Amino acid sequence: MSLTVTPLYAGLLGLLFVILSIGVIAARFTTHVPLGDGGETLLIKRIRVHGNCAEYAPMGLILLAMTELQGAPLWVVHLLGLMLLAGRVLHAVGLGRTPQIILFRRGGMVLTFAMLILAALANIGHALT
Repeated sequence: MSLTVTPLYAGLLGLLFVILSIGVIAARFTTHVPLGDGGETLLIKRIRVHGNCAEYAPMGLILLAMTELQGAPLWVVHLLGLMLLAGRVLHAVGLGRTPQIILFRRGGMVLTFAMLILAALANIGHALT
């Protein structure tokens, strides 16, 4: 069995990661801080937005791939992938704005956590059968 859906979401999340990376680089140029955050609010925020994506996307993609490899219906894999992608985009937009858009930030975390929980339970359930 091969992966056909997960690579789509891995690619889209990879592009999101690059966009967030460019945001950090741009903030480094603006603030003239080559390493660390220099106590600069803009840079601190961009680093956290980028870092948050780096913290959640990999586990989500691993769980998504395992779900697909275990033979879940493709619509389920797409639904989980969309939840992860939308969650990460919403969170990045919500956290990255000044002032924060709390509704987007919370919505992004809810979607991300829901995806992680559903995919984790699906993988555990399949492993036990």
